[in-house]
Amino acid sequence: MKIIRSPRAMMAWSHEVRRQGVTIGFVPTMGALHDGHRSLIRAARLRCDALVVSIFVNHTQFGPREDLARYPRSLERDHALCRAEGADVSFEPTANAMYPEGFQTTVSLSAIARRWEGEARPHHFCGVATVVVKLFSIVRPHVALFGEKDFQQSALVRQLVADLNLGVEIIVHPTVRERDGLAMSSRNVYLSPRERIVATMLYKSLRAGAAAIRSGVTDAAAVQATMAEVVRREATLTIDYLAVCDPRTLEPLPSVVSGAVLLGAVRLGSVRLIDNLTVTARPRRTR
Repeated sequence: MKIIRSPRAMMAWSHEVRRQGVTIGFVPTMGALHDGHRSLIRAARLRCDALVVSIFVNHTQFGPREDLARYPRSLERDHALCRAEGADVSFEPTANAMYPEGFQTTVSLSAIARRWEGEARPHHFCGVATVVVKLFSIVRPHVALFGEKDFQQSALVRQLVADLNLGVEIIVHPTVRERDGLAMSSRNVYLSPRERIVATMLYKSLRAGAAAIRSGVTDAAAVQATMAEVVRREATLTIDYLAVCDPRTLEPLPSVVSGAVLLGAVRLGSVRLIDNLTVTARPRRTR
C-alpha cells in the first residue's frame, strides 16, 4: 500500500491511473478504523480497480467545545486494516496541506444541513461539505462510499454531488453494529463499561419507534413519544433529538404514510451518540 501525504502527489497519482482507464474507489475516514470502516473498504474494493482510503482528522468540522484534541488516533492499526483489505493508497494529508495559509473558501448547504446535527453542531456540516469537495477534487474518485450511520451526512454529500455536478457516484453502505445493536463508531472507545451497556438504549428506542410504525401507528408525535419513553428508562441519557423524518429531505413528518427515517442523538456522560433506522409503514387497507 502506498502512503501519500501531499495533495499534489495524490492528484498526480489519480491523474495517471485515470489516464490508464483505471476506476478509482474512495473511502474518506478520520482514522481510528473499526469493522464499520472495514465493511466500507471491502464494498469499495469490489467496485473499483484502485482503492484510496483517506485518513484525515478534519478540524474544521469540530466545534470549539468538541473532542478534536482527544479524537482517537491509531495510525499503525489503520494501516494494517487498510493493507489487509487491499487498499492501494492511504491518503494522509496534514491540516496545513489541506488548509494552507490564506485559505478562505468554504462550502455550505442550506436546507438539508439546517436541522438535527446541523442545529446541534452549527460548524459541523460546513466543515464536512468543504473537506468532501476538497477530497473529491484531489482524489478524483469515480465512486465513494459513506456509512449509513451518519444518515444526514450521507444525504448532504449526495445533495452536494448533485448540486455541484461533481461526477462521483455515492454509495451509502448499511450501518455495521455490535452484537447488541450499538452502531460501530470510533468514539465508542470513550464509553466506560457501564456506559457501553446503556448506549444500546438509543438503538432500542429506534427499534421501538419502527415497531410502532409497522404496527399501524401513523402519528409522528406518537412514534417520537414511544422512542423517548425507551430512552428515559436510563437516567444517565439526555435526549438531543428523536425525530421522524422524510428520508430524502430530512424534514420532520407530521404523519407516516409510506415510510420514514428515525433519527436519534443522545448524550451519555461526555459521549454523544447518533443513530438512525429506516422503516416502511404497513400498507393501508383499501375498502
